[in-house]
Amino acid sequence: MKRIKNPILRGFNPDPSVLRVGDDYYIATSTFEWFPGVQIYHSKDLVHWKLVARPLNRVSQLDLKGCMNSGGVWAPCLSYDRGIFYLVYTDVKNKGTIFKDTHNYLVTATEITGEWSEPIYLNSSGFDPSLFHDDDGRKWLVNVLCEFRKGRNRFGGIIIQEYSPERKELVGPIINIFKGTELGKTEGPHLYKRHGYYYLLTAEGGTGLGHAVTMARSKQLFGPYEVDPQNPILTTRNDPTYPLQKAGHGDIVQTQNGEWYMVHLSSRPIPANGRSVLGRETCIQKMAWTEDLWLRLASGGNKPELEVPAPDLPEHPWEPEPVRDDFDSPVLNINFQTLRVPLEEDTLSLTERPGYLRLKGRESLGSKFVQSLVARRQQAFCYTASTCLEFEPESFQQLAGLVCLYDTQNFYYLYISRDESLGKCLAILSCVNNCFDQPLSQGVSIEGWTRCHLRVDVDYNRLQFFYSRDGNEWVKIGPVFDASTLSDEFCNEGQYTGAFVGLCCQDLSGRRKAADFDYFEYRKRN
Repeated sequence: MKRIKNPILRGFNPDPSVLRVGDDYYIATSTFEWFPGVQIYHSKDLVHWKLVARPLNRVSQLDLKGCMNSGGVWAPCLSYDRGIFYLVYTDVKNKGTIFKDTHNYLVTATEITGEWSEPIYLNSSGFDPSLFHDDDGRKWLVNVLCEFRKGRNRFGGIIIQEYSPERKELVGPIINIFKGTELGKTEGPHLYKRHGYYYLLTAEGGTGLGHAVTMARSKQLFGPYEVDPQNPILTTRNDPTYPLQKAGHGDIVQTQNGEWYMVHLSSRPIPANGRSVLGRETCIQKMAWTEDLWLRLASGGNKPELEVPAPDLPEHPWEPEPVRDDFDSPVLNINFQTLRVPLEEDTLSLTERPGYLRLKGRESLGSKFVQSLVARRQQAFCYTASTCLEFEPESFQQLAGLVCLYDTQNFYYLYISRDESLGKCLAILSCVNNCFDQPLSQGVSIEGWTRCHLRVDVDYNRLQFFYSRDGNEWVKIGPVFDASTLSDEFCNEGQYTGAFVGLCCQDLSGRRKAADFDYFEYRKRN
């Protein structure tokens, strides 16, 4: 029997929303402050997945300039009705006080990889919006109600309101249909209709180690909702040693052959210290309905399985992704993202010097506005990433190189710059919860080098930089860093994303000095 190994979407792919249209399956995941917003994966068999779309690719759809770490796009929900794909999402502007400023929008498309519409504003009452298409043709938005009043539950329940496609707005009364269970922190709602019931699936217990999936049902859309007597139906909250932690925030799908599966987020902490450098990832579980019409893990109990039976569908693998990008395309590889803003031709170019990625220096790695940076997710505990760049800095304020980062307060950066005594040189900058250091007592002179190869090797919680003149003979530079600081559990401001590795260029003088990167290679080792 074919098996699916968890996680199915590795490295920073939280809050999965799953959808089947005919023989095609799609999963949308959160992207937070990274641009473009929302990742959509495609599968034919629920085993093999391919990143195919980033729908929020215009500032008019998603303006993240100045966005706080781990703000931005939370919990998108993907649905389909009568030839139209619907995507609802939250753009979080503030989460760090008693208030949450959470704006919810809807975009549509007729093709999953096509152009998505300009956003329709829905509400700002909470987060985790989900659009339910009832069988009578009416559409309903559910989302978390945020509460700030003293003595009240900050998670005020799940509210529902009708959406009018004709008027392109929410209409009618707002009704609180579910206040949650004793687990608390009720969020991530999804509605389904089956067996004459409306089923409400929610995430509870917070998105950390207490996370869980719970279910309730009602014969009426507005309730009252009966809580599943065996809640939570999925969790690892009672087993802190299990390889999959933080299991929760689920969504379900039925195959064309009648089988049921749930996708959900979880994390895989490094055994040495319990930190999740890969962030929250997407897993899948086989499900079954009981005689009394409740949903259960097909394996029994409520602990997610590390491997599950694959559905009875033809196997459909995708071509493997190349490990090396030589920047021969005029379009940036889909695995790359930028921070908060799209990089226009005045900052990023693949055509000014064909075969190279040209980055023109912008703001520092601490900026939440315009950074000249492209990066991809770390998707394995052990990997090697390398590049070669040509860069002629004129002052210490001009830097370019290879960076491993979590957010603006946490990164390790091997870069080329200029020093008055060394000339053109290599140096390292580290930032650990906003505490900066330059661990080399003196930079390494590379005066006279036209090209310089840079490399990083990451092995669980060990991170080591290297450099080379020819790309063959590599020299270690700097100490072994603690890669686990680039994790949800460690970072102070950001706490919902994951580690990235990428390329960047800064010009703190404002002259926008350019660096040319010849290639980028990312090779997983496990």
